Amino acid sequence: MQKFAARRIVCVPDSFKGSASAAEATAALARGARQVFPDAQIDELPFADGGEGTLEAVLAAWHRPAETVAALDALGRAVNASFGRSADRRTGLIEAAQANGLPQVADVELQPLRAESYGVGLVARELLEDPKCEEILLCIGGSASTDGGTGLLRGLGARFLDTQGQEVDPGGAGLADISSVDLSGLHPRAREVRWRIAVDVDNPLTGPQGAAAIFAPQKGADAAEVDLLEAGLDHLAQVLAHHSGAEPEPLRSTPGFGAAGGLPVTLAVLLGAKVVPGAQMVAEALNLEQTLADADLVLTGEGSFDTQSLGGKVVHAVRRYAPASAVVVVVAGTVALSAQECRQAGITAAFSIAQGPAELAELLHRAPELIEETAAQACGLLSHSIG
Repeated sequence: MQKFAARRIVCVPDSFKGSASAAEATAALARGARQVFPDAQIDELPFADGGEGTLEAVLAAWHRPAETVAALDALGRAVNASFGRSADRRTGLIEAAQANGLPQVADVELQPLRAESYGVGLVARELLEDPKCEEILLCIGGSASTDGGTGLLRGLGARFLDTQGQEVDPGGAGLADISSVDLSGLHPRAREVRWRIAVDVDNPLTGPQGAAAIFAPQKGADAAEVDLLEAGLDHLAQVLAHHSGAEPEPLRSTPGFGAAGGLPVTLAVLLGAKVVPGAQMVAEALNLEQTLADADLVLTGEGSFDTQSLGGKVVHAVRRYAPASAVVVVVAGTVALSAQECRQAGITAAFSIAQGPAELAELLHRAPELIEETAAQACGLLSHSIG
């Protein structure tokens, strides 16, 4: 028998949606670990998968404040959108939902055909005005629009024209009328910088698993509007293919192109943007591999630990970059995986913060306290002699 030696512990969870931010969850895990391993070096690294909370998590790790710029929400109303820059200003970070997110338009009836991503383009323009900016990391979860990214490009100066040479209506409503793309007014640096788009889904642009069929109903679209948006996105793929000399089918079927109402497809074709799993992009931005390199114990977690957690989200990234020798423990609001499934995924153990039968409202209200207590319990088990 030998004692488990936790000389270095890294706490690297996602947010617990609706109850604890990534920073709050990280601090709670660290407090729990210190109860059992007071002499260990404990590093805190709030994490995210490219969706909600990514801006906050990355800026915390960069030790940088959020900046704001005047933009427009998905319905064209004025908003102040937050964004970030690295200390050397070479990398800009945009959380698209700051401008075109569903929460910004929750006060009015949803308008799925009109909603657009123009405001995100205004945020990107602010970064492009900085000559030091070399790369833009674009996190696109939580959007209210299904415009194939045309709004964002319009915010950067592109024009989408009908057969008469007039600009089409904004949002998904105008997609089917696009005949050509005019890039003569595009921001001069739009194609000079590197674009990486973080996605947390692998849906294609069109089809039964595409942007319109799967996500448009969440944005207020009825069956007839879903059909219109599907036809519009399909037509957009044809126009972009013709413009670039490519074939339309890959644009329709590439995994991830259906994220955020098809936003990646236009940026990929016209700006050369690369689509990457959100957790992978954040891991690279935060230098996760180096942070975990000599960890003995890694504490991670999220609101719900299930099969999706192993498909490119935070826990998957943490296990991927953690040393093979490290003990990896998941603390979550709910745990839906068996012990065998955890072991097969390289997870030592997973613990729910629910201490018994409890109302969801209570768990949400007490989440930081319960995360701390569960981390302490898990560490206490590990501190016992093991063979």
